[in-house]
Amino acid sequence: MFEAKLDRGIVLKKILDAINQLVNEASWECTSSGMSLQAMDTSHVSLVAVNLNADGFSKFRCDRNMVLGMNLVNLSKILKCAGNDDKVTVKAADGDDKIKLIFEASNEYEVSQYEIKLMNLDAEYLGIPETSYNVTVKMPAAKFQRICRDLNQIGDAVTITCTKSGVEFSATGDLGNGSVTLNQNSSFDKPEDNVSISMQEPLSQTFALKYLNQFTKATPLCSQVTLSLSPDVPLVVEYKVIEEAEEDSKTEIGHIRYYLAPKIDDNNE
Repeated sequence: MFEAKLDRGIVLKKILDAINQLVNEASWECTSSGMSLQAMDTSHVSLVAVNLNADGFSKFRCDRNMVLGMNLVNLSKILKCAGNDDKVTVKAADGDDKIKLIFEASNEYEVSQYEIKLMNLDAEYLGIPETSYNVTVKMPAAKFQRICRDLNQIGDAVTITCTKSGVEFSATGDLGNGSVTLNQNSSFDKPEDNVSISMQEPLSQTFALKYLNQFTKATPLCSQVTLSLSPDVPLVVEYKVIEEAEEDSKTEIGHIRYYLAPKIDDNNE
């Protein structure tokens, strides 16, 4: 038997919104420690990995390891039937071919139930090696989203150049070029606006904006995004999964990580 309950359904909605345009079908791996998902995007260029910790749920039970293969687009459609403040429970019985979704309204007078058929997916779990990155940039998630969106008006790729003083995002296209530079800064009053750079050596890499703009759909999950870069390895874009409760309390229940290989210079292809 598997059962997981979140006190605010909007968290699960945001997670699905962040991945279902990259990945249509995927398997959730459920263990006693939590839920995880790992899948290549439909064009097999980028990788998305989601991890949700068991202690981030108000109720979590997993009697044995289970793999729940499902259509994420359909799951997202059903979740739209839940209110943002509804409690959402996901249940799956051993050996069953479906999952049950239970939405409990905050007024406690309304309970909705839906069932979704599970799928048998031939998905291999790709081992992601632990990597020590040369550069780590932490910056406001909304600002990263805006930069990717704005530079996409210029070209189809962005070059990220990191130095000790700041990080530059630049793009070149037929109509010209553009760049945005962020200098390191810290604020005790607004930590969500901080820009911090941890660097071993300067680095410059180019990435497809098409995918970065897809990654930024995770922006509503948290206020900051982390970019991790090293030569010749994929960029990692990480968003924490934050549940905001009453009285401004926030709980980190997991993360979403996106992986994207740098673009190769056309002259070397």
